[in-house]
This record gives sequence, structure tokens and C-alpha cells, in this order.
Amino acid sequence: MGALEILSLALTHPTEFRILLQFWNSYEPKRDITKKEEHSSSGWDRPTMRRCWELLDHSSRSFSTVIKELDGDLARVICLFYIVLRGLDTIEDDMTIPDDIKQPLLRSFHEKTLVPGWNFSGSGPDEKDRIVLVDYHVVVEELLRLDPICRDTIVDICHKMETGMADFAHRAALSSEPLTLDAIKDYDLYCHYVAGLVGEGLSRLFSVSGKESPSLAHQLELSNSLGMLLQKTNIIRDFREDAEEMRFFWPREIWGAAEYSPDGRTPATDILQLLREPQRAKWVQSAMIVDALRHTCDALDYLRLLRNQSVFNFAAIPATMAIATLDLCFMNSEMFKRNIKIRKARAAELIMRSTNPREVALIFKEYARSIHAKTSPSDPSFLRISVACSKIEHWAECNYPSFVRVSPPSSTSIGLSFDPSDARSRVAIADAEADKRLAEERRRLAARDNGAPATSGAQGQGPPWEMLLIIGGAVFLILALSVGIVLAVLYFIQ
Repeated sequence: MGALEILSLALTHPTEFRILLQFWNSYEPKRDITKKEEHSSSGWDRPTMRRCWELLDHSSRSFSTVIKELDGDLARVICLFYIVLRGLDTIEDDMTIPDDIKQPLLRSFHEKTLVPGWNFSGSGPDEKDRIVLVDYHVVVEELLRLDPICRDTIVDICHKMETGMADFAHRAALSSEPLTLDAIKDYDLYCHYVAGLVGEGLSRLFSVSGKESPSLAHQLELSNSLGMLLQKTNIIRDFREDAEEMRFFWPREIWGAAEYSPDGRTPATDILQLLREPQRAKWVQSAMIVDALRHTCDALDYLRLLRNQSVFNFAAIPATMAIATLDLCFMNSEMFKRNIKIRKARAAELIMRSTNPREVALIFKEYARSIHAKTSPSDPSFLRISVACSKIEHWAECNYPSFVRVSPPSSTSIGLSFDPSDARSRVAIADAEADKRLAEERRRLAARDNGAPATSGAQGQGPPWEMLLIIGGAVFLILALSVGIVLAVLYFIQ
């Protein structure tokens, strides 16, 4: 941001300026891959790997930041994984490449990505990421340096993805009409190929690197859902940009439905009607956002499985950005006029907050409420959007109840307390006290069975009655014997 932009923000949006100032002052990168002590894991000292980092910065500044903060070798592995898939995606997106060249290139990309010295310079001059393919030989060289299990994972995901991409690209090439998808199942399949498989690959790499549990590699449905949430959010937000390139990923099953017509009877025959009919556009947009929201609870479940902080940040920050973007797009007609993005201050706030599963759940709940507040009963998706938002709130309340307050732990408490104004607190307190009494009773019984003195609640209550009876009986027996002996002695003396 330039000086004038900062000054303007301070005068017009003081709250956002304060958030950005706090972000600049408090948020620091966890690692610097250029430092000498990081060279062994980041590979910055090698010209080829340094070029790979530069290609990552060129392709995506947002992902570049979180990738660089991953622990140890994982940052380098994910960097190469991202660039490989970016190269594949660049070929698939390039409409200047004829289908007879694109098809064999796509379907053999996983093989070419291991051929030393291979690169591709046939991309169109206006293709933003063509430099990735031009300099792809450095990517190949660094891939061959990776641990075989990581390299095999990257190649396997690339193979699966290229097959799906090639099928969709070929279908588009056979048609004289612009690229479109018909059914929601086609839309889901496309998003699986281009993003769900990325989630699967990341989970496998997290596991084989030792940063996460081996079981994470088998969470295919949750991994797929997180990837699809991010991809569908981008597809919704980028409608105008894709329309200018005559690419339409919104499925006809949604935009062509008669229920989204202002008169309720006229089905759309052309997706470009959305640019000419604002009311239809808003209702179709609402249905698309409902479809994206069905992946949110799975995404939250996935984030709860992560244990490594850098891995959690890597997955959580894009997820919270996605739900914020869906809220920004919802019922926002500006989305059909230009490409819109969440404001820098909002992004900075989300980055600072996305540090643990509880806070991420609260962020999702806040944006779900915001989306629900903007719904209209006249929207054909009104009930569906209400249910989708309620599911997010239900998930958050079940896993992180709002009446439980969390504060920094101290030497005298564990940092948990209950909201006294919430009726559920009385139930929770009663349950806690009952559990405490039961635990004390179990300790007392265990102490009695072991013949040891009771602890905790039994302390300060005096000796148990059984012990008093035994001692009293022994004293009585001694006294009785003593009296008997005295009487016997007196009897014989007489």
C-alpha cells in the first residue's frame, strides 16, 4: 500500500486502519527461507530451488506466504507440488493450444514432469503463468531431489488430475459453444479434479512428512470437501472474469432452472442472461452459494484433525478467506460487474484469528449469520440457505459451546469458565460437581480396598468407623483379660 492509500484508509476507515496497523506490528513470519540456517530445508542456496520459489511468488502471492511458513522440508515439498499443478493448470486453461496438441500434453504431463531438462514454450503470449512452463526444467531438477515417497505422491496426484482435466478440455473442444457444465454432478466432478485432488495430495504429504498423523492420508472425503469449498468460492467470485473469457463453470442445472426466473416460469437458455437480469442473477448466485456451503462442516471437521500449527495455519487461512468471500458475494450485484475481493483489513484480521479450531469455528458461525441475515423470503433458495447456515452454527455449538468461556490458563485455573447468564451453565456446573463427588467416592473406596489412608475429600474427616471398632474391640479384650487375671490371682491367694 502506498502512502496516499494508507492516509486515505486512516481518514475514511479508521477501524480498518487500526486492524492493519495491529497486523503490521504484531504479525511476523514464522520463518525466513533465505536465512543460511534454513538452506538445508528450503534449498535457497541452490539456484534451481531459488527459481522455484520465485515461480511460486509469481503464481500466487497469497499461497506463497503460507507455504513458506510450513515447518522444515514440508515448505519445499508443497512449493514444488503447487508449481507442478500450476504448470498443469496453465496448459489446461490455455485456449490458444489446439486440442490435438493439448490432449497428449495433458495426459502425459506426469511423465514429462520427471524428464530432466523438459519445458514447454508453446503457451499463448498472454497466458499469465506461461513462465512456469518455460522454466519448468528447474522444477524437474528439484523434483528429482525429493524423497521418493513425496515425489511419488506428487506424480500420482498429477496423473489423476491431468486425466480429468483432459476429459473436460476435450469435451469443450468438440463443442462450438463456450465451455459450460450441465449438471451439478459434472460441476462437482470438475471441482474434484482441479481442487479436491489437491486436498487429497496435501493430506498425503502432511502424513508422509511426519507433521501429521498417518491416518490423515485416508481422510479422502474431508480433504476433498476442503478443496471443493475453496474452488467453488473462486468460481462464484470469478464469474465476471470467466465470462469475459467465455468460460462458464456454473452448472446449467442451477442457472437454467425456471424457479430462478422473475416470473417463475421462464427457464434461462443462455448463462449470459445473468448479466442482463439482476434479479435472476442474485437468485442463481444464492443457489450457487448454497451449493458451496454444503462443504463447510466437512472442512471444519478436517481442520480439527490437524495438530501441527504451521499446517493448521496453511489450511485454516484459505478456509476462513473462503467463507468471508462467500459472505461478500451473497446478494451482491457488483460481483457481476467486476471482480471483487475482501478488503485488506478483513484479510489481515482473518489471518490473525485463524490460529485454532475454536476460533475458526467462530469465524464460520459469524459469517453464516451474516449470510442468513441478508436472505429474502422471496428467494427460491431461502429455506436451503437457512438450513445451510444453521448446520454451520449447529456444528460450532456442538463442538465449541458458546456458554463455555476460554481464557489464558494460569497457575490457579485451566482457563475455562461458564457464562452465568446461560441456563446451560447450571447444568454443566451440576454435572461437574457430580463428577467431582463421584471421583472422591471412588478414591475413598480404592483407599479402603488398598488399606491406605484416603486422600482428597477423605482427608480431615477422622479415621473411618471400621478402624474405630477394631481398636475399641482390642482395648476391650485387653481390659477383660486383665480383669480376669486379677480375679484369678485373688481367688487362688485366698
